[in-house]
Amino acid sequence: MTAFMIYPAIDIRGGKCVRLVQGDYNQETVYHDSPVEAAKAWEDQGGSFIHLVDLDGAKAGSPVNIEVIGQIASTVQVPVQVGGGIRRIEDVKKLLDLGVARLILGTAAIEDRQFTEQVLGTYGDKVAIGIDARNGYVATRGWLETSEVKAEILAKELALYGAQTFIFTDISRDGMMQGPNVEAIVALAAASGQKVIASGGVSTMEDLVKLHRHREDGVSGAIIGKALYTGAIDLRQAVETVENSGVTDLK
Repeated sequence: MTAFMIYPAIDIRGGKCVRLVQGDYNQETVYHDSPVEAAKAWEDQGGSFIHLVDLDGAKAGSPVNIEVIGQIASTVQVPVQVGGGIRRIEDVKKLLDLGVARLILGTAAIEDRQFTEQVLGTYGDKVAIGIDARNGYVATRGWLETSEVKAEILAKELALYGAQTFIFTDISRDGMMQGPNVEAIVALAAASGQKVIASGGVSTMEDLVKLHRHREDGVSGAIIGKALYTGAIDLRQAVETVENSGVTDLK
């Protein structure tokens, strides 16, 4: 049976833990002054893999919050994955040297295929491809631009070059607490033949259970942000329900 993992999300901007609405940098809520403390809290509540996004890095085109990312990686005992502005091999090496377990390539997967293929070929399962879609098309540069590339086509192509994990975000659902786009997530897993982590819109335990039911279809986990910070989902309960017990239905 395919494992299913929950990834508590920490979005870093200006050294603080924030959440944006649909990637809009003008719609920001600060949830914690210290991303390191936030990471420790999620680990204490059962989080087994922390998801970090360097929002400043995504916008700038290179990692910005390197120091705080390094602090998180060295403080928590669980693995950490990081995305946001990773577009050079020096950035890849620097983050891995800090103890980051998995890197997420987003914009580079569209704009620099040679770099992406090089990183996938060299680092394999230490790399995930972040596919953020708006109306089915891949968005880049911190969601500020939309490409003409279909999400499923990109996933299928990159799987041929060794991509084993994809993180799919439907931008229209992000931060809206309206539930994930399960149909699109499952379709991406089918197109790529690889594991897909759902991101964007997960707001209830029912959402998690719906995703968990598709683990045999390649849905391997869910990233949760706003729902954790607002208390809509209790991380400890979520981990016990879908990670540890293997349930397929809520009772």
